[in-house]
Amino acid sequence: MEIETKAFKPGGSIPSVHTCDGADKSPDLSWSDPPAGTASFALICDDPDARAGTWVHWLAWNIPADARGFSEGVSGQPQLADGTRQGSNGSRRIGYSGPCPPSGTHRYFFRLFALDRELDLPPGAARPALESALKGHVLAQAELMGTYRRS
Repeated sequence: MEIETKAFKPGGSIPSVHTCDGADKSPDLSWSDPPAGTASFALICDDPDARAGTWVHWLAWNIPADARGFSEGVSGQPQLADGTRQGSNGSRRIGYSGPCPPSGTHRYFFRLFALDRELDLPPGAARPALESALKGHVLAQAELMGTYRRS
């Protein structure tokens, strides 16, 4: 399974439109080759370089098994029209919150999980609940990393 974006190359710089210095829009994401038996997907985007510990930028789950990506600028609604649910990020808001490092270059990981079931989590759940729900249900994982440094 692979995950990619048109917004930046793997390991490349995330454009400011996807950060707090721009429009703070989520980047487009696309994925391919999920394993047989995939019933849904989950997404975690985080920054392990944050001073206070890993900072969550986006949580989403119950992404339909037939989905192959997100368009740029996903709404911050707790539940999207296709049933995708979004969780609370490090800013305690639901949906995507783009890179906004106070100093230095930070890494941002977009991790996609193919799951053998949908998750029984309410919209707005936090990362610990999502990680607990993922246990024992991950069929495959894909990762995309981008970087950002504020001017």
